[in-house]
Amino acid sequence: MRTNIAVVLATTALCFSPGVFADKADAEKWINSEFQPSTLNKDKQLEEMEWFIKAAEPFKGMEINVLSETIPTHEYESKVLTKAFEEITGIKVNHQLLGEGEVVQAVQTQMQTKRNLYDAYINDSDLIGTHSRLQLAINLTDWMAGEGKAVTNPMLDLDDFMGISFTTGPDGKLYQLPDQQFANLYWFRYDWFQRPELKAQFKERYGYELGVPVNWSAYEDIAEFFSVHVKEIDGQRIYGHMDYGKRAPDLGWRMTDAWLSMAGAGSQGLPNGRPVDEWGIRMEENSCNPVGASVARGGATNGPAAVYAIRKWDEWLRKYAPPGAANYDFYQSLPALSQGNVAQQIFWYTAFTSSMVAPKSDGNNTVDDAGMPLWRMAPSPHGPYWEEGQKLGYQDAGSWTLFKSTPVDRRKAAWLYAQFVVSKTVSLKKTHVGLTPIRDSDIRHASFTERAPKLGGLVEFYRSPDRVRWTPTGVNVPDYPKLAQIWWQQIGDVNSGAFTPQEAMDRLAQEMDTTMGRMQRADEQANIYGGCGPRLNEMQDPAVWLNKPGSPKAKLDNEKPKGETIDYDELVKRWQSAS
Repeated sequence: MRTNIAVVLATTALCFSPGVFADKADAEKWINSEFQPSTLNKDKQLEEMEWFIKAAEPFKGMEINVLSETIPTHEYESKVLTKAFEEITGIKVNHQLLGEGEVVQAVQTQMQTKRNLYDAYINDSDLIGTHSRLQLAINLTDWMAGEGKAVTNPMLDLDDFMGISFTTGPDGKLYQLPDQQFANLYWFRYDWFQRPELKAQFKERYGYELGVPVNWSAYEDIAEFFSVHVKEIDGQRIYGHMDYGKRAPDLGWRMTDAWLSMAGAGSQGLPNGRPVDEWGIRMEENSCNPVGASVARGGATNGPAAVYAIRKWDEWLRKYAPPGAANYDFYQSLPALSQGNVAQQIFWYTAFTSSMVAPKSDGNNTVDDAGMPLWRMAPSPHGPYWEEGQKLGYQDAGSWTLFKSTPVDRRKAAWLYAQFVVSKTVSLKKTHVGLTPIRDSDIRHASFTERAPKLGGLVEFYRSPDRVRWTPTGVNVPDYPKLAQIWWQQIGDVNSGAFTPQEAMDRLAQEMDTTMGRMQRADEQANIYGGCGPRLNEMQDPAVWLNKPGSPKAKLDNEKPKGETIDYDELVKRWQSAS
C-alpha cells in the first residue's frame, strides 16, 4: 500500500509540476496574443500545442541550429516563432538567415562532408532531384512512420499542403516539408492600364486592347509603349519593363526558374515537362536517368526556344528597363517597383507582396492614400514556343529538409520546430505576415477573403487551379548545386556583350553535359546517385532531334505572333468561378 501511495504521489508531482503548468500557460499566452487568426479554434490550438509540449519533453534544454534564406516569412520565424517555440517546448532554436546562395552552399557542404553544420534547413524543393538520388536527406515518409513517429504531429495534415507534389521524389516518397511558397507572376500598374487615354493610344498604335499580356509579343508591345511612347505619367519618367542582370549567382536562378519553359523550350506535362524539363535537360518517361542538356543529345538548353528566351531577356533589359537595372540583383530589382516608375514586370515574385502593400508613408508609391494597391498580379505571359499543357512559370517552395548526417536527437528536435512553424495553430498568422501560403485551408480562410482586395490578386491566384501550373525545378535535374552554379557566368556573358545568346547557351549546354558526364562516371563506379545518375546519349546532328516532334523544338519562322491580351477583371472572374 505504501508503494502504491508513493507511485500516486510521484505521478501527481509529475503531472502538476511547475514546468508543465508553465508550458501550457505559455501556449495559451501565445495562442491568445500571437497565433490569431487560425483555422483551428482555440481549444484545438491548445490541443496541438499540448502535443508539442509532451513530444518535446525529452529534448528540453537542447539548443539547435537551423538555416534559411532571408525573406519576410523566415524573418518572422527567426524573430517571433523561435521565441514562442522555446517558451512552449523548452527547446532553443537559433534560426539563422542568409542569402539563397549561401544556403545552397551550406547544404552542399553538409552533403559533401557529411558533417552536421545545421540541424535542419529550409531548402528549396528545387533540390528534389538531388535529394531523391543522393539519399543523404531523410526520406520523410519513412521517417514519420518509423524513427520519427513519436515526434511527428498527428495534426500535421499533409494533404492540406498545396506544394506537397513539389517535394515528392520519383519514388513517391516525401523528402521535404513545405514551409513557404511563392510564384513568379506578371505584375502591372492596374491604375495606368485603366486610363482611357492610354487604352485608346495603345489600341490605335498596336491594334488590340491594352490589358494583361497573354503572350510575350503583347508584353513586348506594352514595354515599348510605356518606355518609348508614353515616357511620362504625372510628371514622372516611367518605363515599361523591370528585370535584373547583375553578374552574380542569382542571375543563374533567374533563368533556371522556368524562364526557358515560359518561352516554350520544354515539353508538355506538370509539374515539370517530360521528357524535357525547364532547364532543357532530357530524361525519358519511365526513367530516372538524365540523358543530356544539349540539342545534340536530345536536350533543349541551347535550342532555338532557349536562345530566343535569353535574347528577349537581354533585349528587354537594355531597351525598356530603367537605367541601372542591368546592375541590379534579385533583392534590388523587385523592391525597386515601389518607386512607382514601372508599368509592368514579367518576372515578379509574390514573396514581395508584403513589401508592395506597405503604406504610402513608408515610401511605397504603388498604393493609394487608403493603402489600396494600384497594381495587380496576373498569370505570366508565354513565349511563341509554348504549348498548352506546359508549365507557365516558377514557384519557389522553401521546404524543411533533414539530413542523415544530423545526430538523431538533434534531428528530432529540429523536426519538432519545423512542424511547429507550419502547424495549423501557427500557419495562418504566419501566412498573413509573409504572404507565402502553404496550406489550402489558410488561403481559403475568411480572413483572406476579407483581406483579398488589398493583396492585388494573390488570394484569387492561390485559390484557383492555376496555382499548380507554376512549379519548382523538378526531378530531371540530378544535382542542383553542381549544375545551378554553371548558369550565371554564361548568362552574364550575354549581358556584358562578350557572347551572343546562341554562343552562351552552346557553352552552357556543353558544360552541363560535361558535368553530368562526371556524375555518370561516379554513379557507375560507386552508385553515388543510386543508379539514377545521368546516362548521356551519344551526340548526333542537332537536326535529327529538331526534326522530331516535341522538345527540342525547331526555330519558328515567326517568333513574334500578334499580341494577345485579356482584361484583368475578366481574368479574376475566371479564377473565382474555377476555384
